[in-house]
Formats: sequence, structure tokens, C-alpha cells
Amino acid sequence: MKIAVLGTGTVGRTMAARFADLGHEVTIGTRDPEATLARTDQDALGNPPFATWAVDHAQVPLVTFAEAAEQADLVVNATNGGVSIDVLNQAGAANLAGKVLLDIANPLDFSQGFPPTLFVKDTDSLGEQIQRAFPDVKVVKTLNTMTAALMADPALAAGGDHSVFVSGDDADAKKTVIGLLQELGHTDVIDLGDLSTARGTEMLLPIWLRLMGALGTPMFNFKIAR
Repeated sequence: MKIAVLGTGTVGRTMAARFADLGHEVTIGTRDPEATLARTDQDALGNPPFATWAVDHAQVPLVTFAEAAEQADLVVNATNGGVSIDVLNQAGAANLAGKVLLDIANPLDFSQGFPPTLFVKDTDSLGEQIQRAFPDVKVVKTLNTMTAALMADPALAAGGDHSVFVSGDDADAKKTVIGLLQELGHTDVIDLGDLSTARGTEMLLPIWLRLMGALGTPMFNFKIAR
């Protein structure tokens, strides 16, 4: 499958590398490829500059958001939730139309410091906002309740015995995404229903952040015992 990953941060890099390792044809999108490759400083999370990562992942070309979306069968939104719609506008509605958009972003608001709050909750979700902005796209919300390393390889915590949630309005799009989740190694996939159920998974972030602080690690996930 041709997969475009939008976003060059930790989540974007982790997912692009993993999908490439699984044999998919992956591109990673950014606003300005030359500017992204020219950066020499670590990012806010201490990650090395993208150019360093690119050397070890030469099979994943860096292109503009629009070029990545145009070439792809499936698009992964791995951006900061606050800029997701702007990035998708740069990718282009025509380039996204009819495609599955795997949305793993969260509506985090860091304007008041850490821990962040949510800029949308309760009666709406970032996933739904994206769907309304791009009605011809098949948005599926998933993987947003865990750290990037576990998104890509669930076996890194508790042997993979934990749960991942899926929300979306298009049944076939959800089947495609569930197939990808299974390729990644996720065995307990729970289909919550339509895209409005993404409100619930996005609102897990406040408790996830407190758990990370209490446990001193992001390498954990939720398990639904039933």
C-alpha cells in the first residue's frame, strides 16, 4: 500500500519507519522539505534533527504535504492536533478526496503549560472537525491513546496485551485500518462505532498524561478486561 505520513515529529517518524519495515511504500510529508532537512538542532522532545533520521531511513522520501497526499492510497495524520486542519489544507482536498485518513492526532492545548488541556471535547472531537472540513475523506480515528513506540509495536509493553480503539463512519475504511493495526501487531482492536465515539478516546488523554507522570514512563497502555 502507498502510505503518506503527514508530520516529521516523533509520531510521524516512528510510524513511517514501521510501515516501511512492513513493506509498504511510504512517503513522509512536511511544509518545506528543504527547511526540514536544513535544521540542525534537536526538537523540543530532544529528538535529533530530521536529516539524521533520514540518513537511516533512505527508503522513506521527504516531500511536501501535497505531494505525499497525492501519491498515497492512505494518509496518516501524525501532526500536532492544533495544526491538523491547516496541514490537511496544505495537502489539498483534491489530493485527499476518497482516501482513508488514519487520524492519530489529539486536540492538545499547551497554551497554559503542562499538562495540556483539550481544545475540543465532550460534544465534538478533532476527528469530527477534520471530517467536516474534508467531507470527501474517510476519517478513521485510532492509535491516539498510546505513545508512538507502542502504536508501531504494541509488543513493547505487556507483550502487546492491551487495547486499541477505532472510530469512523465508513465501514470499509475501518476494515482497511483494522488490517493495518493487525499488521502492526495489535490483537485487541475494539470498534467503538461512528466517528463521534472519537470524543471518548480523545478525552482519555488527560488521564493518560497523569498516568505517565505517576508511572514515570509512557510505555504503558489501556487494557479493556471483559
